[in-house]
Amino acid sequence: MKKISRNYFWVIIALFFFYSSAGISQNSDLSNVKSGKFDMGKMWTFDHPPVDYFAETYGFRPTKEWLDHVQMAAIRFATYCSSSFVSEDGLIMTNHHCGRESVSAVEKKGEDLHKTGFLAMKLEDERPVPGLFVDQLVRIIDITKDIQDATETGTTQDEKLKNKDKKVKELETKYSNETGLRAQVVTLFSGGQYSCYLYKRYNDIRIVFAPEDQAGFFGGDYDNFTYPRYNFDCTFFRAYENGKPMKTEHYYKWSPKGAGLNEPVFVIGNPGRTSRLNTIAQLEYKRDYQYPDILAYLDYMIADMQNTIKNNPEKEKELSNTLFSLSNSQKVFIGSIKGLKDPYLMARKGDFEMNFKKAIQTKPDLNEKYGKAWDEIEKVNKERGAMYNELYLYSVLKSPRNTSFTFSLANDIVSSVKADGKYDASGLKSKYSKLDKETDRVNMSYLLNTMVKKFGNNNENVKALTGGNEGEAAFNYALSKTILMDESKTTAFVGKTKEEILASDDPFISFFVKTGDRQDEVMKRADELRNLESYNRELIGRAAFEVFGNTIPPDATFTLRISDGVLKSYPYNGTIAPPKTTFYGYYDRYYGFNKEYPYSLPDRWLNPPKEFNLNTPINFISTCDIIGGNSGSPLINKNGEIIGLAFDGNIESLTDEFIYFDDVPHTVSVDSEGLLEAVKNLYKVDRLASELRNGKIAK
Repeated sequence: MKKISRNYFWVIIALFFFYSSAGISQNSDLSNVKSGKFDMGKMWTFDHPPVDYFAETYGFRPTKEWLDHVQMAAIRFATYCSSSFVSEDGLIMTNHHCGRESVSAVEKKGEDLHKTGFLAMKLEDERPVPGLFVDQLVRIIDITKDIQDATETGTTQDEKLKNKDKKVKELETKYSNETGLRAQVVTLFSGGQYSCYLYKRYNDIRIVFAPEDQAGFFGGDYDNFTYPRYNFDCTFFRAYENGKPMKTEHYYKWSPKGAGLNEPVFVIGNPGRTSRLNTIAQLEYKRDYQYPDILAYLDYMIADMQNTIKNNPEKEKELSNTLFSLSNSQKVFIGSIKGLKDPYLMARKGDFEMNFKKAIQTKPDLNEKYGKAWDEIEKVNKERGAMYNELYLYSVLKSPRNTSFTFSLANDIVSSVKADGKYDASGLKSKYSKLDKETDRVNMSYLLNTMVKKFGNNNENVKALTGGNEGEAAFNYALSKTILMDESKTTAFVGKTKEEILASDDPFISFFVKTGDRQDEVMKRADELRNLESYNRELIGRAAFEVFGNTIPPDATFTLRISDGVLKSYPYNGTIAPPKTTFYGYYDRYYGFNKEYPYSLPDRWLNPPKEFNLNTPINFISTCDIIGGNSGSPLINKNGEIIGLAFDGNIESLTDEFIYFDDVPHTVSVDSEGLLEAVKNLYKVDRLASELRNGKIAK
């Protein structure tokens, strides 16, 4: 079979986005569109779990003991994923893509663990991962009154926000000192509720098992955010205390069988961020301004990185983790923008907002407190939109992560000279020693292209930097006109007088001299608008809590949630998606795509042992509500047993940041049956298979 090019696949994906809807029906009469019962989702907190709803829907009323156990068995994996304890000896289960960096971190000279996988056949083979930690949520304290009372002592919006921040720090310090745990104040309903979450941290984390990249991310970018899926996306770690495997009574036992069709299942994990309580004005700002620029940045960085790998194949391994992360984000923003441009989705969000506002306006006491918040947020976003081009550029220029060395240094020099009359050159040597010219080239090129795009090359300040050029020519021109890439010339330059420095014709110095006051003005106003929006967003959060109570969940905050759903099939692409897929699918795609990447298979998969049962389910899809941060979340049944491991959403899930549609499954998971089958009969790690089945290390 002829290899299908990457560009061709992106055309397919783009057309899919254009002609299909992410759980969204296209309704020509938008006046009839109504919001749904679960538009705000099913990411329930453990502060107020919906036990009555569970009982009514599934005939299952979880006890406090069940909820406490489930909470304690789930753990937050570093700062970006979810995970869980799956044995009394601290065995941790999460996704392969959550553990990619850890695999790189433990690799020894001469090894290629991304290609071969990592298998600790004995306990002493488990390798410590430098810097890795997990957090276990031990206790939740309601501090709503403390925070809200402190906030209301302020007389202005700025004072109220400062008082709130001060109280947050005070309470985190107080509870950390009292308990010896890590205290985190969590904002729910944008300020309608506040909780203090207390975590126990485990710092000695060792890797136990990781499959090959080609097994853990089979199908690569093409299959990412799709279903049906064939992916062994799992990695196992272990928490140690005092040099020995830690002991816990709170872990998930392994189900003797996977989940059945329409059986209730629960995702326990830490969804990162949703914007479901955002107003229409906020969503329109994301759609028209913020998200298109984020996507443009991702597009630029991905294209540059792909070009680097093409011209320097030896860098592929070094850049693969970053490229994976960027590509994943790229798809998210493509889907988010598509959703925000969908009239039906926005009409459904509009109906929710209209009904919400009516519920406030019909009660004079609530209307007095909250009625103006939506209008205030709309004013904020209109003003922000009017100044957006400058706001975006200056925000990026001042971002340590995204600005270039040259822009950053020029800003530092001009700011220091204006404030103090001179620039302290003692740190220059250190700055230049850390300069990565390749990274700086990428960032500077992006900034110059952004300037041209937003202000045009006829703009005096832009033209001074680009010489009227675009693309690579603009970068080369800017570089040829500045002395700031040369340490010795820069050292001599900053030794000049204040007047000489500020009169310099170096394009980067001149840019900050001419635009510095305007930058300060724009950024100051941006801060004021941010505070104004934050204050009114909190009012809407309080209003939501007063109107809806805990019948709707708060937006995601990368804190522990429980989400319910069922396994079910659904129509897609003119056919029907199976609720479960099997290992046979790997080989169908392997041969169907002529054995070529990203559908190539690791060596051990090409000649599997005869006892490896290809008929075993490997992935399944459910209606549970997840988003980024949920990667690595366990799926459990009513008995609190592992039936799956969440690792992705499908195309239909890409609007989940704003709204949740409960009629179409969104959550793609590794099936517990397939996971155990592969560990035992393909990878032959018997001790791990035994520990999963029995919940403890075999003696």
